[in-house]
Amino acid sequence: MSALAITSSSLTTSLARYWRSWGLWVLLLIAPICARYMLRIDDGGVIIAIDGKLPEMTSAFIGVSLGIVMTTLLLPVGWLYLRSNTTRRQPWQVEETTAASRVAIALGRFGADCMIMLTTLTALTAAGWFLAWVLIPVQQLNFAHLTFALWLVAAPALIGLCALRILFDARPLLRSGFGDFAYFVLWIMSLAMPAIMAGQTPSLATNMADFAGFVTPLQYGAPGDAGDFAISVGGGFDVDPGHVQLDVMAGLTSAGYIPSRLLWIAIAIALVIIAGLIYQPHRAKRRAQRAPWLAALLQPGAPPRADPHAKAARHAVAGALNLVMAEFRLIGTGRVFLAFAASVTALSAFADFRQIASPAALLVMVFALSAHAGRSEARGLVSLTRVASFAPMLRRAAFVIAGGVWTTLMAMPALFRTPSLEMFSTAAGTGLIAAAVASVLATLSGSGFAPRLVLLVLWYGYSSYSG
Repeated sequence: MSALAITSSSLTTSLARYWRSWGLWVLLLIAPICARYMLRIDDGGVIIAIDGKLPEMTSAFIGVSLGIVMTTLLLPVGWLYLRSNTTRRQPWQVEETTAASRVAIALGRFGADCMIMLTTLTALTAAGWFLAWVLIPVQQLNFAHLTFALWLVAAPALIGLCALRILFDARPLLRSGFGDFAYFVLWIMSLAMPAIMAGQTPSLATNMADFAGFVTPLQYGAPGDAGDFAISVGGGFDVDPGHVQLDVMAGLTSAGYIPSRLLWIAIAIALVIIAGLIYQPHRAKRRAQRAPWLAALLQPGAPPRADPHAKAARHAVAGALNLVMAEFRLIGTGRVFLAFAASVTALSAFADFRQIASPAALLVMVFALSAHAGRSEARGLVSLTRVASFAPMLRRAAFVIAGGVWTTLMAMPALFRTPSLEMFSTAAGTGLIAAAVASVLATLSGSGFAPRLVLLVLWYGYSSYSG
C-alpha cells in the first residue's frame, strides 16, 4: 500500500469521525457567539491597548485582534477539543500490527485536525465580517484586509497546535496527563517569548520568537519608535480616553513577518513527520511476577461461608459523613500525592500563604481532583453507581466538600500562625471551587482531561493575581 493511499485513508477516516461528532458543532458555534466579546468595543471584551489606549477600529485591526485572541487565549480550548474529541481513541490494536507507515498515518490525521481547526477559523472570519459591518462605516470596510490579517496571524498557530497534538500522541508519556501539563508550559512560554522582541527591528529571526504573531502588527504600525510604548492584551485594566492610529497592514507586510508565519507552518509539518518516525506503539503493562511461595503466602484465603441466619446489616449512623470521608481518601490516593501534600503543608508554616502556599496547594489539588473526577465519572461506572444507596449527585457534593477539606488541611499551619477569616475562606474556597469545576467538567466529558486542562489555566490566573 502506497504512502499516499495510507495518508488519504487516515484523512478521510478521521474526517468522517469528526463529522459524526456533536462536539464539532459546538466548536463551530464558539467562534460566532464569542466574536462580539473577543475585543473591547465599548463595554467588556478582551482589551488590546497601546500605551493604555484603544487603537482605532479598522478592518485590518479587527482581523488582527480576532487573530490575537485566538492565538493567545483560545489555544487551550483548541487543545482541549483535539485531545478529547471523538478521534482521541484510535484502533491501535489493528494499526500497529500492520506495515502501514506511521508517518503517512500521522500526516493524514494532522490534515484532518487542520481542516477542522481552519473550519473554525472560517466561522470566525464570517463573524468578523459581520462585526466589522456593525462597527466600521461602510465606505471604510475592507473584508480582504480583515481576512488576510486574521488568517496570517491565527492560521499558523492553529496548524502548530494540530502538530503538537500529533507529536504528543506519539509517545506514551506525552499521551498521559504529563502531556497536558507540558502543553500548558509551552502555551505559557508562547505568551512570554514575544517580550524579547521589544524595541527590535522586525526581521525573520525576531519574528520567529512570536509564535502567537501579535507583536509586529501592533509594534511596527504604532506611532513613535519601537519600544517606546507598551502593548497590553487581556482584561481587567482600565484604558485612557482617545485612540491610537495603527498602520496594521504595514506591520503585516513588514520585513520577515510573512516568512516567519510560513516557516512556523513548515515547522509544524516537520514535527508531524518526526512524530511518525518516533512513534512508540502501545504496550500492555506487565505485572511484576511474584515468587510462587510469596504469592501463596499473600493469598487472602477462602472467604467465610455465608450464614443464612445472619441479621441484616444496619445503616451507618453517619452515612453522609462516611461518604465525604470516602471521597477524601480517594482524592488522596497514592504516596506521591501524600508527599506533595505534606510538603505544601510544611511550606505554609513559614511561606507567604496567598502568594506561595495557596497556589502550591491548588496545583497539587488540580491533578488529584481531575484524576479522581475522571475515574468517578467514567461512562460505565456512573450507570453502575445509580443503583447505590447514595445518588450520584450526593457523591459529587461529597467530592466538592472533600476537596475543600484537603486545601484547608494544607493551610492549617498558616491558619495557626496568623488566624483570619479571609485566609480560611481562601483556603477552603479554592478547594471547593476547584472540586466543583472538576466535577462538572468530568461529568460532561466523562474523563479527567477536560478538568485538568481548565483547572491548570485557572490556576495560572489565580497564581498570577496578586492578592
